[in-house]
Amino acid sequence: MSRVGKMPVEVPKDVNVEVKEDQISVKGKGGALSLMLSTLVKVSLEGGKLTFVPIDESREANAMSGTVRQLVNNMVEGVTKGFEKKLALVGVGYRAAAQGQKLTLTVGYSHPVVIDLPQGIAAQTPTPTEIIVKGADRQTVGQIAAEIRAVRPPEPYKGKGIRYANERIVIKETKKK
Repeated sequence: MSRVGKMPVEVPKDVNVEVKEDQISVKGKGGALSLMLSTLVKVSLEGGKLTFVPIDESREANAMSGTVRQLVNNMVEGVTKGFEKKLALVGVGYRAAAQGQKLTLTVGYSHPVVIDLPQGIAAQTPTPTEIIVKGADRQTVGQIAAEIRAVRPPEPYKGKGIRYANERIVIKETKKK
């Protein structure tokens, strides 16, 4: 059996979990998330703990129990603490500005790039060269951060571009005569 799938998910007191036949809903102070459940996994809520048991002994059901467990754990963590990704802009004149659900990037193009943020995702710019993407859904936070980075990925010769805060760029040496 999956080692991840064996571990129960502890549900905090301020989080409301509702398990239906084909769906699980998690509500908390950070928002509300829901997930369609696999038919290969049986989910049960007992005493503030969620347990995940594969329906049969097949390899696919075993793998899905671990996958569903981790997805539900991310949902519980998202509505309690939330997730965030930090990005840094490196380059002369590169800056970002967040206004409501829009993020405006000035990253060396002839025009500013405007990114519309989905509902439940917020972007902050503590300084013009830093972006913090926050939200309850881990997948959406990571996807939006990746889309922001893709506007101007770091180039390997000077390191200019948008990068994750903890990302290390290997700088290439230029051609010599």
